[in-house]
Amino acid sequence: MKISGFTFVKNAIKFGYPVVESVTSILPLVDEMIVCVGDSEDETTALIQSIKTDKIKIIHSVWDNNLREGGKVLAVETNKALAATAAGSDWLFYIQADEIVHEKYHPAIIAAMQQYKDDKKVEGLLFNYLHFYGSFKYLGDGRAWYSKEIRVIRNDKKISSYKDAQGFRWMDNRKLNVKLIDAYIYHYGWVRSPLTMHRKQQNFKSLYRSIAHEPKEEVEFDYSGVDTLTLFEGTHPLVVSEMLSKENWRFERDIKKKHFKNLKHRLLYFFSQNFGWRPFEYRNYKKI
Repeated sequence: MKISGFTFVKNAIKFGYPVVESVTSILPLVDEMIVCVGDSEDETTALIQSIKTDKIKIIHSVWDNNLREGGKVLAVETNKALAATAAGSDWLFYIQADEIVHEKYHPAIIAAMQQYKDDKKVEGLLFNYLHFYGSFKYLGDGRAWYSKEIRVIRNDKKISSYKDAQGFRWMDNRKLNVKLIDAYIYHYGWVRSPLTMHRKQQNFKSLYRSIAHEPKEEVEFDYSGVDTLTLFEGTHPLVVSEMLSKENWRFERDIKKKHFKNLKHRLLYFFSQNFGWRPFEYRNYKKI
């Protein structure tokens, strides 16, 4: 069984993306790792080159500013990395630059790939998600966070990244048939110093506008606007040890206090927490 990993990144240092930890977290699972590096204003290429492995293949890209509407450029860059994966791979493992796989899930992921390798009905593997927010000790547990997403797909170039690179679909727009596996993606996209977080968010918003926008003022991001958080009681992946040691900002939240917009959001949270039921949740996949 051969596995290719792929990802894309731009301005990882400027916007605080933990891409080294992200890539490193899946290196033991893949035979090659394609990293599509965009036209960065920092030393992102050198950062990727600093990873000690011979599995990484860097491809370079210039982002098309005309594709910013709706975040389409993110899917385009994902597809550039996907297209560069080896033709002979059985599975393709996609990971975004702020996502990390805990090493404790490696056996389950490999087992699922082996189990479904020859079952052509299974077109992808679905992962659960943990979304860290504000600090490495808090998790976002409200309905604003997606609970699952496809991160392993069958190697068929008729499958491509969908809309703003949140998931995948076939060229005819059909959803992938997937199996949910017993593994989590740790999403650290909302854990940065408040200043870097503000900078990153302003840039990210510009990816959904027709005209590129750069933030004009350096202010700190206000983490207090989240509706609900819970404490993380597990262990972080080993690859984030250095990140944990560099948390030099303070964010505290009384997790008993909730700030829901309305009764509907409160009820949806109640059903999710007490019954594991998430009605009306968007699902860009078909579980089989």
